[in-house]
Amino acid sequence: MSQPTAGAPAGEAGAKVRLGWLDALRGLAALTVVFHHASARFTPAFHKAMMQWFDPGMAGVLVFFLVSGYIVPASLERTGSLRRFWISRVFRIYPLLLTAFGILLLLQVTGLPQFAGGLGNTYDPVTTAVAHLTMLQDLLAMPNALTVLWTLSYEMSFYLLVSALYSVRQHHRSSAAAVIMAVLALTLSSVLPVAGLSTRLGVTPIVLMTAAAMAGAIALACSRGAGAQRAGALLGGALAVVLLLLNGGQGAWEGVIVLGVMFTGTAIYRAEKGQIRWRTAGFAATTVVAASIALAIRWLEGDSPSDWHVRRARIMAVLAAGAIFAIGYALRHRKVAKWLTWPGVISFAVYLLHPILLAVVEAVIGGPGAERPWLLAAFLVLLLIPCYLAYRLVEAPMQRLGRKVSRRLAPAPAATPPAAVRPAPEPAHAATG
Repeated sequence: MSQPTAGAPAGEAGAKVRLGWLDALRGLAALTVVFHHASARFTPAFHKAMMQWFDPGMAGVLVFFLVSGYIVPASLERTGSLRRFWISRVFRIYPLLLTAFGILLLLQVTGLPQFAGGLGNTYDPVTTAVAHLTMLQDLLAMPNALTVLWTLSYEMSFYLLVSALYSVRQHHRSSAAAVIMAVLALTLSSVLPVAGLSTRLGVTPIVLMTAAAMAGAIALACSRGAGAQRAGALLGGALAVVLLLLNGGQGAWEGVIVLGVMFTGTAIYRAEKGQIRWRTAGFAATTVVAASIALAIRWLEGDSPSDWHVRRARIMAVLAAGAIFAIGYALRHRKVAKWLTWPGVISFAVYLLHPILLAVVEAVIGGPGAERPWLLAAFLVLLLIPCYLAYRLVEAPMQRLGRKVSRRLAPAPAATPPAAVRPAPEPAHAATG
């Protein structure tokens, strides 16, 4: 997804103004997640007190999901090509993701404590690598090599579902999809199995079957035949649904409601473009928020069933994420200062690399101890330097290459008469893409 606030031609100034608010939200969300993790190490007492009332990490993640839901379907519909869509996803996500994996391997070889509780010693290396390359590892009973990678599994599930709906021309039913996800999470939350398929058939077989099905689905979706494209997209959508419902991780309902949040973002986009009524989008948003709160009350527990602080922190995160997105949306026509949009441009690097840098810092200065707020502030500022370099040296060049590959392998269709064109924003990259 192209950068909406930098490097666009002069004729796209209006698009830059429209999309600056999305970059601002991405930057805020990324830094909020960093603050959540960094405060646990540098100001542990403050972090513990804060988590009694508010979970900033979850709030930031939910803002990311709303932004992805708002803009990702617009990216697909703007080009009208599943092939261009998937080429874009590959070149915008995998280069930095593979870079992060390479850094992890290097640090482990040099003796830094392994991530995810010794992942490499517990699981077959090939299975581990394949699961993470699908980005569906959180739905494959595979611990994440980095804590933040769990969100990628739901981003990928959303891509697969959006492609499936688009292939059968049902992509406009975003509100219905959001409500269905909320209802499924509520009604099936007590019966959804935790890693049901992996427990019954084994982790490695499920990982390998998923990888093969996903590769086949995307390959078919990128083919030239309309029938093959539809078959591939539907296969990918079916794979996402099966994994979400039958192989989710701890609290399988959480993955389903996350998809509801993302489709809520899409419903808001459709209401803005006049494709659905605002009251329809509002009903979907209200349903998803209510379901999220109900699920938190029902399933989240603290140190004991009577301890409400975990539930309270999640509920406040849900409400805060909705309020942040609503404020950003209300200000979407205003020009956003560059210092607010710039963190959004590098937000994927910020999101992906900060756990690695935190681990390095912890290896040097030790784990959580006394309150050191100055270290927290210094980390938040200094983190931006390697993340900017990662964007300039990895993300931006590969995005340009992706556009070249896309133009060669999936040329844009002939121009449609202006009267038939519905305005749509240029695609923007979410925190995970």
